[in-house]
This record gives sequence, C-alpha cells and structure tokens, in this order.
Amino acid sequence: MDLMKDEKFVFGSIQIVANKKETLLERELKEFDITFKQWFLTVVIENTFDTPPTLKETAKAMGSSHQNVKQIALKLEQKGFIFLEKDKKDSRVKRIRLTEERYKFSEMIQVKAATFTAALFMGIEEDEMSKARVVLHRMMSNLAKMEQREQED
Repeated sequence: MDLMKDEKFVFGSIQIVANKKETLLERELKEFDITFKQWFLTVVIENTFDTPPTLKETAKAMGSSHQNVKQIALKLEQKGFIFLEKDKKDSRVKRIRLTEERYKFSEMIQVKAATFTAALFMGIEEDEMSKARVVLHRMMSNLAKMEQREQED
C-alpha cells in the first residue's frame, strides 16, 4: 500500500515539477523572445550530440515527435539560432547545426541559468541527487521499453 502511495506521489509530482519549471523558465526566457521548448532543443543538441543531429535523433533525445521538433527547429532557424542543413549522404534527411548566434545567447544567459538551477536544487544533498538520478534513469528505461513494445504491436 505504501509503495502505491509513493508511486502515485512520484508520478504526479514529476508532472507538477515539469509544468512549474517550464512556466518559470518561460518567464525568464520571455525577454529574449525564445520559448522553453526552443531553448531546450538547443540545450539537448549541445549536450547530447558530438555532431549535428538529424531531426529524428533530436526528437528521440527530447522524447518528442519528429513533427514537433521540426516546427520548433523552423522557428529557431528564423531566429538565427540554428541552421537546418541537408545530410551529405541522404538529402531527404535534415541535420540541425547550432549557430554562433545561439552560442552568444547561451553565454548571455549563463548566469540566469546557473541561478535558476541552484534555486531549483537548493537543499538537495549529493546522495539524494544520485538516488533521484537512478530512479529517473530507470523510469526513462522503462518508458523506452514500453514504447518499443507499442511499436512492435
């Protein structure tokens, strides 16, 4: 019974934390005319890939749909933060390359990002963070397995 209560709490809390975090970040990013999802796409690319990823690879890394990532990418391209280029081996495939403009933006908001992150994780000890990482990693793995089974059906 207690396990079920914990599962329900964690399940709901993840969504609440995600929503509140996104709302607060939207407010922070508003002055820069960029949305949370646009910013997040660039962060995922910068921190996940060594070479410019495809739209499909980026969508998978973000846990989003190809079409959603494409729409976000097109808006970022208009703002000069990314460049969509055709893959050299397959011209049907689009790769996302971060621009110098995006790197300048990142430097500009670095202090705000650090302040936000510090406030979000305030009071959470290193061992707690480590345990949370394990739990979230397992949940992401379980979701990937569920998604794989769904695709097989």
